[in-house]
Amino acid sequence: MTWSNWIIAPFTTSVFFVLGVLTLYWVSVNWLLEHLHARHVKVDDEQVNSWYGLAYMLLFVFAMQAFLVGKSNSWIFMNFQLIAVTFCGYFLNLKVKYYYLYPLDLLFMIFNRSLGSWESWVHGVVLITFFTVLGILRPRLQKYSVRARFSIYMLNSTVFGGMLWLMMKLKFDLSWLTFWQEWFYLVIFEGLLYVYASMLSDNTALKQQLVKFANEDALTDTGNYAAYTAAINYQVANSSQNGLKLTMMMFDIDHFKKINDTYGHLAGDQVLKSVTETAQLVLAANDPRVKLYRTGGEEFNVIFPGYDLDASLVIVHQVFNALNHLTVTWKDQRIQLSVSVGVANLSSDDQTATAFYNRVDHNLYQSKRNGRMQVTAQ
Repeated sequence: MTWSNWIIAPFTTSVFFVLGVLTLYWVSVNWLLEHLHARHVKVDDEQVNSWYGLAYMLLFVFAMQAFLVGKSNSWIFMNFQLIAVTFCGYFLNLKVKYYYLYPLDLLFMIFNRSLGSWESWVHGVVLITFFTVLGILRPRLQKYSVRARFSIYMLNSTVFGGMLWLMMKLKFDLSWLTFWQEWFYLVIFEGLLYVYASMLSDNTALKQQLVKFANEDALTDTGNYAAYTAAINYQVANSSQNGLKLTMMMFDIDHFKKINDTYGHLAGDQVLKSVTETAQLVLAANDPRVKLYRTGGEEFNVIFPGYDLDASLVIVHQVFNALNHLTVTWKDQRIQLSVSVGVANLSSDDQTATAFYNRVDHNLYQSKRNGRMQVTAQ
């Protein structure tokens, strides 16, 4: 990364290279997450983001160094490697214990044929300390202002960067001009990384918030009709193609309009939240795979993937009993609730999710027509 190794200014090429590597990371990890979500694979996005980032940066570091192993200029990509360490340690905030990093560093030294250099050993210890400090700083800096966070981040990167480049100067007998130049480049890269990664993180957070708003009912914090539609379409197609069992429950609150008219719409909102919380508790205690969705004003659907009718009815009756014994207190008034329920399992006649929905809805209608506060199942 000196003028003697590049036809154009190394700073210019390095900036575009680093930004390109980071952009490729964000594009690829977002593609991976969307691929997993589309197949309804339950994953922790933050964990996938972190560990994918670690693997990506390790591949990046080792691949670059492969071109320079055993050469006298094997230090020229060190700033890129330090950017990778900063990205993993600070922006991905990997929860990796420092002692797990020593085998990785030892592997890199073997790969780079630098086991016999004391400077490389010191360099490795400082590098691991740098990574560990980055991980400690990230959560603790959140309470500070943006300017303070940036200043502390830059101070940390500058100090450790100087120590690491000092080891390279001693090992390769670099000139002081090269030392200062490379250290200066590192400081600039660290600042650009902070701005760019923060911008991408903000955009990712905004995207996640928009996805949440698009798929979550704002009042009850459960899945909304859009989320239900995506889930039931997937479950019906998956069950039909693979011969899997599938059952659905639909229930609504009896005489909900009367509750709104008598106690007011705020009381109705409290009833909806209480019903959701109670149903969620019962479902979570039985099987976290069973999901609740608010699909209408006072109408809810529960999807039971892998359940036949008899197995689902065990949980259905638990939900039914819990809700019919639920009393909501509103301004010193006690509102006694009841619900009507329809249940059906997927049959060979259900060619679409809509056909399946209509059969469950028909059973719910039967419960209401026959006096409410009951379960109709087929």
